[in-house]
Amino acid sequence: MKSASVAILYQALPPPLINGLRKDAKPGGYSDGGADIAFALQTAGVDVVTPSSSPAPDIALDWVFPDTADGIRRAGAGGATVLWANTVLFEGHPLEQVLGDYDIVGQLPAAMQAYDDKFETNQLLANAGLPVARSFLLSGAARDEVCALDNVERALSDNGMSFPMIVKPVRGRGSQGVTLVENLDALRWAAAALIEAARFGDILMVEEFLGGDEMTITIMPPASPRPDGSRAPTHWALRPVYRFDQRGGVAPYNGDVPVTANSAAIDADRLHDPKVAAMIDACVAAAALVDARTAIRIDCRADRHGTFKLFDLNMKPNMTGPGRPGRENQDCLSAISARADGWSYVDLLQAMLAATWRLRSPVAA
Repeated sequence: MKSASVAILYQALPPPLINGLRKDAKPGGYSDGGADIAFALQTAGVDVVTPSSSPAPDIALDWVFPDTADGIRRAGAGGATVLWANTVLFEGHPLEQVLGDYDIVGQLPAAMQAYDDKFETNQLLANAGLPVARSFLLSGAARDEVCALDNVERALSDNGMSFPMIVKPVRGRGSQGVTLVENLDALRWAAAALIEAARFGDILMVEEFLGGDEMTITIMPPASPRPDGSRAPTHWALRPVYRFDQRGGVAPYNGDVPVTANSAAIDADRLHDPKVAAMIDACVAAAALVDARTAIRIDCRADRHGTFKLFDLNMKPNMTGPGRPGRENQDCLSAISARADGWSYVDLLQAMLAATWRLRSPVAA
């Protein structure tokens, strides 16, 4: 991989409104994680193209280019042959115009836009026979396939759901806006507050609360090497990570509590548990269904019977990691998982880099 010249893109473009829904931008636009990626790869000997000729380890923007048309142009002018899209993509994103010109670490923009809709994605997975948390859509007023807040009690009955349950944005990020509610009054209050704030749009998800163990699984694309050096023809999973110390039933935002403080890879023996094995198989199948082209992360929780259900498929998982000054505790969930299987943070990044793709023009008949 030393022959590749890699430029990391961060989210500089404001998130678009998609069907009235918005994915709130992360402060800094993932520039911190992008700088972690760039620094680690450069330390490992990969040629990393940066906007600064002498990037300072503690200045994130010295390492990453904005995901604008001009930022992409500058990365290419600097010699980049690989664009690492450490950003939220969408239809019409400037990256779409150069997918045939660079090797890409990232998703197809249209796929990310489609599968960032948590409700539609979970419906897709459920229709494919995968175990998914039950949910329905809720808004201030009724519309096609969306329940009105005034009629939420009937929707709960129709969907066979009982308290407690989760209220959350359809295109949320992390645990932002996610609330555990214990009764009908709490549900109405939480939903009304989110709708009135309009930070995430005017439609929400009401989802069954799964009270068992919570795990997150990183799924790698078929072209990426495994820790033992072999390659699989299909998507495959890293070690599941167990999440603990939830607050109000919800894992806290990693900007408030580093995931290293409330997450640990499961023991290898637990991989033989049939319910854990079934969860991993479901996540691998889900990655194939959404045509994941780089690492994704899927959050799962067990119901009262111990059966794991998928509830959040993340097409752009956090990829922070240690290396830069003051970043010692910044392992992301995927890096925690990789370490349990014998990889360092940079090993994980190099495996992702080995699975680049390029949009090829169709061959003329």
